Amino acid sequence: MSSTGEPAFPSAPPATDRRSKIFPPASPPSYSESKPTSIMAEPYEIPAAMIAESEKRSYVLKIDGYSMANALLKNGECMTSAPFSVGGHNWVVRYYPNGYPKHCDNYISLYVQLEAADAEDVKAKAKLKLSVLDKNGNPVPSYSRTIPLHTFSRRAPDRGYHDFIHKAGLEVSPHLRDDCLTIRCDVTVVKDIDQEARIPPSDLHRHLGDLLQSNDGADLTFQVGGRTFPAHRCVLTARSSVFKAGLLGALVESSCSTIEIRDMEPDVFEYLLHFIYTDSVPLHDVVMAGHLLEAADRYDIPRLKVICEEKLCSHIDSNMVATSLALARQHGFRRLNKACLQFLASPSNFDAMVASDGFEHLLASYGWSVVEELRDRIIRLNSEKDIIMTFRK
Repeated sequence: MSSTGEPAFPSAPPATDRRSKIFPPASPPSYSESKPTSIMAEPYEIPAAMIAESEKRSYVLKIDGYSMANALLKNGECMTSAPFSVGGHNWVVRYYPNGYPKHCDNYISLYVQLEAADAEDVKAKAKLKLSVLDKNGNPVPSYSRTIPLHTFSRRAPDRGYHDFIHKAGLEVSPHLRDDCLTIRCDVTVVKDIDQEARIPPSDLHRHLGDLLQSNDGADLTFQVGGRTFPAHRCVLTARSSVFKAGLLGALVESSCSTIEIRDMEPDVFEYLLHFIYTDSVPLHDVVMAGHLLEAADRYDIPRLKVICEEKLCSHIDSNMVATSLALARQHGFRRLNKACLQFLASPSNFDAMVASDGFEHLLASYGWSVVEELRDRIIRLNSEKDIIMTFRK
């Protein structure tokens, strides 16, 4: 352990690099038959990803001619990959087939190095993960090592493991195939961002919610079931095409400041206004979800319709299914209609629905013909299920 408490990762020796013997410094590596062994850096199938304040890329190293590399290179001698770029910096991987330092000659040593780190002003914070890949290209847990966040600089240009792989174990494992070893190197470069320059999350919904609560600048009033609700014409017209047509159209004089809403409970309208201003709704009651779904459909607020329909679909029971089904048929809510039919596909659920108070409302709206229609559709739905199950056997 170092004096700072971090794990000790010995640096690779710069003087024994045999890159010029394996790769020409100014050109990509050659893989002709005259070369007994090769190491290659290539993009992995996973594309580069920007995650918050970091950039991560995965590269694959293929060591063709594993045994020849062991024979040609001594302990402390390495092959170096072609450079690859991550986070605005160039990196290379140094592969020591007979390990480094001397006491690690039974191991493969592997290091990742920041190029141009000899310059005083070149620094990069990065995390590393080194993994041997199996035949399917997946990391082998027993041959995977992780290096925590490290600042690569002139003082500490590389990080790696002198005991990355024990050669004797590797050579009897299935991960050395056709004298070829495949290693993936994940480099995640972390970028410091000035805390003062960090962009805060949007709080537009909070400001508009405060505007609704304070009534500041309200230019019209709704009367709903004996209650009054001040509101802002510009907000309503921006959020609802129905309000836009009504408040800005020829049907309402521009001077009109009081509007009566019929056939809606004041609590439902209060929820509706809250969503219009804040784009959110504290929807805990299933009954309210049904009323609010009708209001959202009436005033053409698509996102609220989806939220309410999802609430109803996830809370279907024998007491609510008849009411929900009537609502779905009346307004053309296909997803809710399908969820109700799937629930009623069970004979016991269907009988419970017929015995519920909501069934009277369904009959009053559609008559006894709806019962026959439901039975036919449920029988057909169950038949389709039986066909699928039989096919899967």
